[in-house]
Amino acid sequence: MSQFLADKISDSELEVMKVLWRAGDALPVNVIRETLQKDRGWEPTTVKTLIGRLAAKGAIRQEKRNVFYYSPLISEEEYNAWATDNLIRKLYHGSARDLVAALVQSEGLSRDDIEELRNMFRVEE
Repeated sequence: MSQFLADKISDSELEVMKVLWRAGDALPVNVIRETLQKDRGWEPTTVKTLIGRLAAKGAIRQEKRNVFYYSPLISEEEYNAWATDNLIRKLYHGSARDLVAALVQSEGLSRDDIEELRNMFRVEE
């Protein structure tokens, strides 16, 4: 995934992407609309606009069956990896260590979280 594309996905468009990622398969437009109306209270015209933007950006694919179906062209893992890297670059000058230190200092990590991280990084001898 290009950084340019990821930079261009807005928070609202990301909500559409999350619906598609959760589905794991192409969804008809009415299911996307109904899901976001229920979850977010969005009007069908809002969802249609967001879908159109994502398709124009190349983030989702549109397939005509009896109705239009949409599927993501960017995986959730790709997007999350980009978003994490972007956060670390923007807020912590590229230092993942500084991010973890900030989480510990702000009590964003529980003792169990810290122990789990220690176990992840423990080198077996």
